[in-house]
Amino acid sequence: MTAPNTSPAVCPRCSDEALRTVAHSPVPDVWEVLQCARCLYMWRTTEPVRRTSPDAYPERFRMTAEDIATALEVPAVPPLAAR
Repeated sequence: MTAPNTSPAVCPRCSDEALRTVAHSPVPDVWEVLQCARCLYMWRTTEPVRRTSPDAYPERFRMTAEDIATALEVPAVPPLAAR
């Protein structure tokens, strides 16, 4: 069993401190899913450091509070394709 990475103190994408745990692994203490209250970024604690650490998160995908406040719209989720 792989233990989860240490939960970050801030969001990897926007550096906000308001994080919440959304889900826990079915097997205790394996992983958690966290979500940022400001930018809504979600990640599993077992993801690579580039997805879980603010220092390693790709700069081109980072967001500031101003980016979020001035966003023209949140992209809509497209409808499911017919099968």
